[in-house]
Amino acid sequence: MTCMLLALALASGAPAATPVPCPAAVDTLPAIAITAASDTVPQVVAVEYSDWYGRRLTVHRTASYAMVPLFVAQYAAGRRLYGNPALEGDDWARRAHKPLAYGVAGLFTVNTVTGVWNLWEGRKEREGRGRRTAHVLLMLAADAGFTATGVLGSRAAGEGGSRTVHRNVAVGSMTVALAGYLVMLPQLRGD
Repeated sequence: MTCMLLALALASGAPAATPVPCPAAVDTLPAIAITAASDTVPQVVAVEYSDWYGRRLTVHRTASYAMVPLFVAQYAAGRRLYGNPALEGDDWARRAHKPLAYGVAGLFTVNTVTGVWNLWEGRKEREGRGRRTAHVLLMLAADAGFTATGVLGSRAAGEGGSRTVHRNVAVGSMTVALAGYLVMLPQLRGD
């Protein structure tokens, strides 16, 4: 004999549509099974997002695609300047280094605002919380590093600054930012 008891099906791990054989003591088992099932079934919490959440996410993701090319160009320009500090004013590296730095600053400003805003709006979403938290911590650390890089760059251009410290902080910040980018990459691909 079989019976369709949702509680028994859930307790046994079988799908709800699968007939489960009735035990001999059917009067006491369902109460136990219901208790066990309610302890193991996670509660589903609906999280409501605004229309702007999706817009900010689109801006955030689109801007993120510019990060790696900006880093490559900035690294190439910085490396050329570091190896040849007396380059002429018309050299591509000297002309490109500062605008690329402003590009990185603009990108990180846009992505910090959109990312933190969406993080706050999605704070009740449990799925992927660890990945999002790791991403935001790494990116905020990179933000701080890029701010320090800008300050150090201003000093390195004048007297008493260290080009080596400027370069090391810049490369370290890029590395941290790339790690934060890679944390979210499976999410971008839909994994």
